[in-house]
Amino acid sequence: MDNYKSPSPECSIIVPLYNEEKVTEELYDRLTVVMNKTGLSYELIFIDDGSKDKTLEKLEGIALKDEKVTVVEFRRNFGQTPALAAGFDMAKGDIIITMDGDLQHAPEEIPEFLKKLEEGYDVVSGWRKNRVDNFVMRKIPSKIANWLASKISGVNIHDFGTTFKAYRRNVIDGLNLYGEMHRFIPAIVAGCGAKIVEIPITNINRLNGKSNYGISRTFSVLFDLITLRFILGYVSKPLHFFGKGALYCFACSMITFSYIFYDKFVYNVPIYVAHIPLAGLGTIFLIVSFILVSTGLIGEMVSRVYFEATDRKIYSVRTIHRKEMLLQGKK
Repeated sequence: MDNYKSPSPECSIIVPLYNEEKVTEELYDRLTVVMNKTGLSYELIFIDDGSKDKTLEKLEGIALKDEKVTVVEFRRNFGQTPALAAGFDMAKGDIIITMDGDLQHAPEEIPEFLKKLEEGYDVVSGWRKNRVDNFVMRKIPSKIANWLASKISGVNIHDFGTTFKAYRRNVIDGLNLYGEMHRFIPAIVAGCGAKIVEIPITNINRLNGKSNYGISRTFSVLFDLITLRFILGYVSKPLHFFGKGALYCFACSMITFSYIFYDKFVYNVPIYVAHIPLAGLGTIFLIVSFILVSTGLIGEMVSRVYFEATDRKIYSVRTIHRKEMLLQGKK
């Protein structure tokens, strides 16, 4: 995506932004102060996810004065997962930190993430232990979704939803993100043996603007959980996933027909008089079982394509903005 060469920093900070013009400069200032105190070499990667306000203009101004800053401008609003995927592709650091751009995540807590990585963990996930969100619209759905994600994935963390996380590069190299799966990265990499720890983070109300998420996201999370279960257990063997349903349907069909024939041959009950609806149900179960097996076989073929597929991205970049590029454009 980008042939730019520079010395690799130790740490890459990835921040997606969408209509955050009021906090962009404060976010940059606070990140700079924090990262300078750590003593690590670093880069800041800001993803403008199709903002309609002056977010991009402010980011260009920041990039013009700081060579550590890279701004990735999307052609339109793609969403958080594609934004993070673009950030991962651009990042050069051995440590990668992701966070939201609305200042609900405090940059001052980054050193706590770095400490846990130094202790030997591969992934450090933030935990909004004391959430300030609406109880009914956000807290309850979030608790349910996080509980389900923990049970499905076997990863014992409380907060899959927060973007505030730190990763060692080697655990996310080659990771392909689709849909809204960014929140489940810890669950995905746990299957490869990554060591994961969770730390409490401050959760504050947005200082400006309004949340880009609503109750409708709950339904998206539900579908993502189903996808997560499939990815963790069956992405390389989809026939096993559909095969279970096929076996259940086939068993129901056999039980149904066994009952019908038992009535027929033991009690001489005419099938066409007493068991037409039941025979129809048994036939439906049998057909569905064959459909599920066929779907599983098709899935096996698609799975092979998936693992041998192209390197196509799930986002589209309009322009990369860096200091030297911006200066050349002004000449």
